[in-house]
Amino acid sequence: MFKIHEFSSASGELSAIYLRREHGQLEIVSDDGTWALPQGALYAVLARFGAPFDEDARCSRLATLPLAEGESLQHVRHLAGYDVIGRDYLVYQHENGEALCALSATVAAALLHLGKAQAERG
Repeated sequence: MFKIHEFSSASGELSAIYLRREHGQLEIVSDDGTWALPQGALYAVLARFGAPFDEDARCSRLATLPLAEGESLQHVRHLAGYDVIGRDYLVYQHENGEALCALSATVAAALLHLGKAQAERG
């Protein structure tokens, strides 16, 4: 599983949100359950909330999730000169355009919403 976000729950415990690929299907996993994501959801979220990724930005690459042919998702941590704590971002790379980057918390919330909404629709 590929961790995309971690936060303190209402009880004060750490809770994580993950992405995984099962049988070619992208799924989002949290303590509350697992939901299949609609086809193209990851790209749609990054296109909506993301911006072009600056390859020259000083960041640490934490993990990479291979997706379809020519696509991948990277979890990176950026620490600007004025920040005390690094910020986690997700970078979506694909063959047909420039890499897109967005805060991991934003992407996780949007994907959770999409996964739950698809499950409700059946």
